[in-house]
Amino acid sequence: MNLKSLAKDTAIYGLSSIVARFINYLLVPIQTARFAASGGEYGIITNIYAYVSLLIILLTYGMETTFFRFMTKEGEDPQRIYSTTLRMVGVTSLLSIIAVLLFIHPIAAAAGYADHPEYVAVMFVTVAIDAFTAIPFAYLRILHKPVKFATLKVANILLNITLNLTYLIILPELKINLFGLYDDHFTLDVVFVFYINLLCTLFTLLLLGKELRGISFGFDKAACKRMLSYAWPLLVMGLAGQLNQAASQIIFPYFYNGSNTEALSQLGIYGASIKIAMVMVMLTQAFRFAYEPFVFSNKDADKKDTYAKAMKYYLIFTLLAFLAVMGYIDILRLLIGRSYWEGLRVVPIVMAAEIMFGVFFNLSFWYKLTDRTIWGAWFSGIGAAVLITTDILFIPRFSYMACAWAGFAAYGVSMILSYFIGQKYYPINYPLRDIALYVSLAAMLYALMTLGHDRLTTWASLSVNTLLLLVFAAVILKREFFRKAVK
Repeated sequence: MNLKSLAKDTAIYGLSSIVARFINYLLVPIQTARFAASGGEYGIITNIYAYVSLLIILLTYGMETTFFRFMTKEGEDPQRIYSTTLRMVGVTSLLSIIAVLLFIHPIAAAAGYADHPEYVAVMFVTVAIDAFTAIPFAYLRILHKPVKFATLKVANILLNITLNLTYLIILPELKINLFGLYDDHFTLDVVFVFYINLLCTLFTLLLLGKELRGISFGFDKAACKRMLSYAWPLLVMGLAGQLNQAASQIIFPYFYNGSNTEALSQLGIYGASIKIAMVMVMLTQAFRFAYEPFVFSNKDADKKDTYAKAMKYYLIFTLLAFLAVMGYIDILRLLIGRSYWEGLRVVPIVMAAEIMFGVFFNLSFWYKLTDRTIWGAWFSGIGAAVLITTDILFIPRFSYMACAWAGFAAYGVSMILSYFIGQKYYPINYPLRDIALYVSLAAMLYALMTLGHDRLTTWASLSVNTLLLLVFAAVILKREFFRKAVK
């Protein structure tokens, strides 16, 4: 597998991710239109799904990356590895569901939902099934079947958006109380948003029936021990890394200087605003889906040079995405309800933080390839400590702006530590001069966009921003493509 193959798979994953995210974005205007910021319902959704993002890491416990490593490792039987991984994650997911349902009331109370334990119950069952399906999805990636992977992901989201649209818009407007979902006033209950997600997850599980047959290849106890030994630092690293994305939304209600309703309202504004910044998460995720199997299966002698080039091109396209989002923010803000617009000031901070997370992910392969995964746990743990400390100190004073800057600081620290220590154990000659040039150019163009936005009309600002985007694209084309084509 070479860079062309990586680009092809990334394009498929990326296109499907773009389509899926675009469809998923439709949930934002629907939900933010139906659930006003002042009501706090969207804050509940934001808070619950922050827990989901952590639980999916806990319940997969590093087995996705471990699966890639052992499927391509010399001396391992791929079929037995796949079956063993399926059984491991399947059993732990089932046991976790049983445990949570047995102790649902104290767990719900600890999460702040003592009056609504059904929120926690439905959410946990959904995430446990998602954790199990992560392994067959990883199997599709290792088989280089991005089309099926993408089709299943998009189908899940299409069903989700259809059911949300039906429950939140169509049935209330038509005054059709199907299955007794509403009261006499057609009041919307946020719990049905979680039920819809559970139904979509079960639908995806059904469509993965062919891949789930691989569970019949048996269980390798010795391989299980080796995989757990490899995976546990990845679990720590994953939890710490995900804390950098989710901790702010989890702890915000506990440290906000105001009532619980007001805290959920502010959290909802933050959660809706960062949805616009999620285009960066989308690009990073698309790259990750293709890059992990690429790295672990790449046997080229010059692979370090390939990794260096991949880093540069990742930064080029994410910087372009950053400028595009910020250049057209006046259009993109229409994706969320007007009552949430005040939170858009966090978008550039969150996007910059996600770029640094992508760089950290690119850098992370030095300790994965050298089986020093404990370093990843240290980097992510330190980053999480920076984030949580920043949140606790500054949320009472600066509200959700503290959350945005906390993530920026956390990813920046993790990225810097991974680079300098990685150069000691697995040195790679990254094109730092080119990277510095492109980052500086993007920063300068963004400053000009901000300056124009404050002084020009909306349409004039959009026109200027388009020209600035073309300037960035022209510099990239001249330096990276035209010059090399001439050579």
